[in-house]
Amino acid sequence: MTAGESLPAVTNKYMLHYIDRLSGFCARLSAWLFFVIGGIIVFEVVARYVFLSPTIWGEEMSRFLQIWATYLAAAYVLHKRKLIAIDVVVSKTPAAVQAVLESCALLVVMIFCLVACVYGVEIAIDSVRVGRATSTMLAVPSWMTEIAIPIGFGLMFVQALAELFRTATGNRSGSPSLH
Repeated sequence: MTAGESLPAVTNKYMLHYIDRLSGFCARLSAWLFFVIGGIIVFEVVARYVFLSPTIWGEEMSRFLQIWATYLAAAYVLHKRKLIAIDVVVSKTPAAVQAVLESCALLVVMIFCLVACVYGVEIAIDSVRVGRATSTMLAVPSWMTEIAIPIGFGLMFVQALAELFRTATGNRSGSPSLH
C-alpha cells in the first residue's frame, strides 16, 4: 500500500487484479483446449481416411472440449472488450454519456449471466437426477457439458462486475475501452 491509498482502494485494486488473472487463466486453458481439439480432429481424419478405422470418441470429445473452451473464454473476451458491439451512436456521444451507456450494457450482461447461471444449474442438476447422457456410443453424462454454462456465465458475471466497477470509478486502465 502506497502513501495516500486507502485500504478499500488497495483491496479493490487487488480484487480486480485477481478477477482479471482468473479470466486470463481460463482464456489460456481455453486456448489449450482448442489446440487439443485440433489434434483430436487431425488424429480422427488420419484414422478415418488413412487407416479406414475411425474412432468412436473423436467427434464427441471435440464437441465436448469446444463447449468448455468457448464458455471458459467468455469472461476474458468481455475483459478485453472484444464482444460484438454496435457503437455507431455511442461513439459520437460525450465520454460521460458513453460511461453511462456502457454501465447499462454491463448491467444487461450481468442480468443475462445470472439467468443463464440459474437455469444452467437447474438443467445440470436435472441431468444428474435423471441420468441423462449423450446418445452416442460413449454415453457421456450430459451434466458434464451442461455445467460449463453456469461456470462460464458465472465467470463472465464476475468479470462484468469488475468492468462495471472500473466504468463507475472512471478507472479503466486495467481494461481496454469498449469504444
